[in-house]
Amino acid sequence: MTVADVLLGVLLAGLTLYTLLAGADFGAGIWDLLAGGARRGAARRELIAHSIGPVWEANHVWLILVITLFWTTFPPAFAAFASTLYIPLTLAALGIIGRGAAFAFRKASHTLAEQRLYGATFAISSVATPFFLGSIVGALASGRVPPGIAEGDIWRSWLNPTSGYAGLLAIGVCAYLAAVYLIHDARRAGAADLVAQFRRRALITGVVVGTAAAAGLAVVAADAPDLFADLRGRALVLVLLSFVAGIVSLVLIATGRYRLVRVTAALAVAAVLWAWGAAQYPVLLPPDLTVAEAAGDPTVLATVLAVLVVGALLLTPSLLWLFGIFQGAKPATGKPPPRG
Repeated sequence: MTVADVLLGVLLAGLTLYTLLAGADFGAGIWDLLAGGARRGAARRELIAHSIGPVWEANHVWLILVITLFWTTFPPAFAAFASTLYIPLTLAALGIIGRGAAFAFRKASHTLAEQRLYGATFAISSVATPFFLGSIVGALASGRVPPGIAEGDIWRSWLNPTSGYAGLLAIGVCAYLAAVYLIHDARRAGAADLVAQFRRRALITGVVVGTAAAAGLAVVAADAPDLFADLRGRALVLVLLSFVAGIVSLVLIATGRYRLVRVTAALAVAAVLWAWGAAQYPVLLPPDLTVAEAAGDPTVLATVLAVLVVGALLLTPSLLWLFGIFQGAKPATGKPPPRG
């Protein structure tokens, strides 16, 4: 195993953490959109705001890590990636910025009209952003980002069946993760009605997403046959792991095992990303740009790896402390909405 392989593993780990943590935040925004009217959905929105408020900024650390690591350690691949997919990348960035600003302004607003405006922006961005991020993954996985600067089609690279499937799947996965996590938060708040509501949402969303993920493989088979062949080959174990973890998650939700289901649901989602990585390795950009060929200067790679180790020693305890503090705090629900 080379240093480039290790850094590629770190990159995939960062992408996994961003999917599991920021993905749940995006999903919470989707449930905010579907929470109902100002009064009927007040308790749900308050629980959502409490759950994501302390950590929503911290979660984007993983996206910054992924982009910076990709740019620094695999510059030829990043140049092709950025020059071909700059449109969905820009749209995703605008969604992240708009979502964050709207979330902050809504908390500081004092009238119902203002909260509705910022709430709509927050919710719509929470749907659009994971779609664009998923479409980017679909473009990479289906081999539509060829090596070279601006060698790929800037529209068809991400407006295609596989990217559309990946974008819609990303929205569903975010909603599912958020519903699973919010069950536990509602339980800590002692809000039995919210536990039941998010339990029902998690079950329905889990079934829909699981069915769509399986059915969508037909889209991949027709649109990206090389990827489909690799998923059936070297990555098959991880595909099956995702399927089994998804089934177990639904059983745990149905039987009220809410603490353990957070682990199995996360595993079901993470295994999908790992399967993509296993299916494509050692190729970084299909059809033939390998990890070794795309890797930067060995001195740069060694320095980046050393910095990552030091950074992890400093950052990891802080993040664990942050999550621990707010997971230990009891969410408050039932606060009436402002009049306006």
